[in-house]
Amino acid sequence: MAFTGMEDRLKIESEMPWEDRDVPVTLYQMLSSTTKKFPTNSATSFQIFSSPTDKAETLNWQTLHDKTVQAANLFRSLGVGENDVVAYILPNCNETLISFLGGAVAGIVNPINPLLEPEQIASILRETKAKVVVTLKPFPKTDVAEKTAEAVRHAPGVNTVLEVDLNRYLTPPKSWIVPLIRPKLENKERVAHADYKSFTKELKKQPKTLQFADSTEDRVACYFHTGGTTGMPKVAQHKYSGMIYNGWLGHTLLYTEEDVIMCPLPLFHVFACHVIVMASVASGAHVVYPTPQGYRGEGVFDNFWKLIERWKVSFIITVPTAISAIMQRPVDADVSSVQRAFSGSAPLPVELYRRFEEATGVNIVEGYGLTEATCMVSGNPVDGEKKIGSIGIPFPYTDVKIVNVTPEGPVEAAVDEVGEICISNPGIFPGNTYTEADKNKDLYHYEKFLRTGDLGRVDADGYVWITGRAKDLIIRGGHNIDPAEIEEALLGHEAVAFAGAIGQPDEHAGEVPCAFVELVGGASTTPEELMEYCKVHVHERAAQPKHMTILPELPKTAVGKVFKPELRKQAITRIYNTALDKAGVAARVETVIDDKKRGLVAQLAPNGSSDQDVSAVLGGFTRPWEWQS
Repeated sequence: MAFTGMEDRLKIESEMPWEDRDVPVTLYQMLSSTTKKFPTNSATSFQIFSSPTDKAETLNWQTLHDKTVQAANLFRSLGVGENDVVAYILPNCNETLISFLGGAVAGIVNPINPLLEPEQIASILRETKAKVVVTLKPFPKTDVAEKTAEAVRHAPGVNTVLEVDLNRYLTPPKSWIVPLIRPKLENKERVAHADYKSFTKELKKQPKTLQFADSTEDRVACYFHTGGTTGMPKVAQHKYSGMIYNGWLGHTLLYTEEDVIMCPLPLFHVFACHVIVMASVASGAHVVYPTPQGYRGEGVFDNFWKLIERWKVSFIITVPTAISAIMQRPVDADVSSVQRAFSGSAPLPVELYRRFEEATGVNIVEGYGLTEATCMVSGNPVDGEKKIGSIGIPFPYTDVKIVNVTPEGPVEAAVDEVGEICISNPGIFPGNTYTEADKNKDLYHYEKFLRTGDLGRVDADGYVWITGRAKDLIIRGGHNIDPAEIEEALLGHEAVAFAGAIGQPDEHAGEVPCAFVELVGGASTTPEELMEYCKVHVHERAAQPKHMTILPELPKTAVGKVFKPELRKQAITRIYNTALDKAGVAARVETVIDDKKRGLVAQLAPNGSSDQDVSAVLGGFTRPWEWQS
């Protein structure tokens, strides 16, 4: 149906309460319903290489349903009950999707980022008490199998490892060569407490009808880790009800069985698993996954428009970093099939929005969600006014409050007043957001509103704007990085007395980590030495600082805590002025102010430069600028 603004949202809600909606109770019910309606329609397509002429495998809804049932039966046969965990550590492929769906039908599925280091993966496996792991069979140019084997060594609860062989997606002569050059896992790496088996072979042994009773009521069906940047990552719990809600939203507001969705996002992330997969399962839409690495895959950006033409894509799912890369390539194919594009995971710079619209004639719908809310929260109306830079209006049955904590308790903010964004919707699991009870303390206002840690405001039209973050997470291209990992590593250096890590503006990734340090009295070191130190002691590569500043003294609060807003102002000034200087634009950032509505805003002295000169340079960054008054 049309979604033009707040009036349509309220109209949907006024039809009936969410609890009275005729929606499935379980994932299996939803999948079975769609399969019955569209058994021969294409459901999912995957191609291991990015060329528009490369081999691809497409599964229709009946085949996807059957393989999901076989996977669920397989997991149950390996001891996975409703409260047991199946983890998968995989790049994108059809087996990844089958593992996600089958794992959630049989028990609790736990997608894990294959880019994490072995100790981080092991920590998640122990935290979730995973019994079964699905991962890659050793394959050229990837170390996923080796990292998983090392992680399983330190996760004694894992009893079975099911291996997916990507070789089946290749054609001769490559498919002949891989067995000859495939990396070998030594027996000592395949630990005695886990049996290693072929996922494909074991799947084929299973019947295509469910061999156990499907759940009869709502339950936890997914665990998603929230970054894995520390030794014990937070693990969020998702119930069927939240997954069904995301699917219902996607079907109601975005997709039908006639849509083809390009999704180069990883299937370990809620954006792909809930916003795309659940909406596809609810609507019958066809989802295309190009290369195991998605947007990171070789040639994906170069071939992007041709892939759109090949699959006649109607809906593009993207993130700001990908839009930036895509806009550096000419539109060299027929993209007339595209009707919409959806961007999430990080703020979208205004200039990127305009470039995309000019190049394709397609509007980008910018939205907001988070792992703890089973994802979707708000979005700019598909068919209505899009306030560029906002995250739109709350979706139906989602209630957003802006709250400030006072001595008298939490108080809801006025229109356009900045506070913490707090959310209540069917994807919130009040009191149980995380698997560890201690991590749910002080996480809610009014007992049901999840505190997001994001700062924002709601304008008079009901649109939500993010102005900053109450929590210090660095969001690099949609990936959460805990600054504490960087700071703790730096504090291990004998010359460092204080450290503060923040995200500095970046045209491509939105922001990247940088660090500021204050040295111990009389100590001596250099930024270069500290950067090298971080390469060893900051274990996640994405978290390693891209810039290091040594200050005589770090700005601190009255109680001695590093005052990060001042560090952010310094980083914005440095990055913006460097970019302006490189482009030969004379304007300079003179100061950075903290605006109540917009957050941190760079104020520039023009020095003879025009609006157009500066916009051409700074338009790709998310933080706003203005002329100094």
